[in-house]
Amino acid sequence: MLSLLLRRVHMYAGLFLAPWILMYAASTFAMNHRPHDRKPPTFERERTETFPGEFAPEATPQQVALQLLAFLDLDGAHNVPRPAADGKLTIQRLDPLHPRRITYQPDTKALIVEKQVFETSAFLERMHRRRGYQHDYWLEDLWAISVDVTIAGIVVWALSGLWLWWELKVTRRIGLLSLAGGVALFALFLKVL
Repeated sequence: MLSLLLRRVHMYAGLFLAPWILMYAASTFAMNHRPHDRKPPTFERERTETFPGEFAPEATPQQVALQLLAFLDLDGAHNVPRPAADGKLTIQRLDPLHPRRITYQPDTKALIVEKQVFETSAFLERMHRRRGYQHDYWLEDLWAISVDVTIAGIVVWALSGLWLWWELKVTRRIGLLSLAGGVALFALFLKVL
């Protein structure tokens, strides 16, 4: 009974994990083979606006960014580095397909919205590195939960695979050689890298 249950868990976990495993495999391949002289991402101007509002005198860069993103109808996960010496604020609006760079110049209240030109390898790397619960948006949390579920699924997948391998006596010898080879190679890399 346990064997049949583990076979089903192993199979359904593999089917469920297929999109994540394929994405992580493709993104890891892209990162492993990216050129050393990779150029920075290309942005194209999407629009220019003049911000009509005001900010509270004690507003933090994060609060300013939230207000600007709401005005542009681009609310969502973002990063805000410190403003430049002249007060210019650059907001990185995170988006899997088309990240945007929003530049705000306080003296003229000019907003420049630039969209990153799509590149497959950059997209895959963004998906690979997308993580955590640090943003206050439920979709970001949902992605983070799906990554946690994937991690748990991979552990279940590996453990159920070990069980199924051990259960089939005919595969024990070759399986043991395979397992030992993988562990030895991994240990070698840990030691020499």
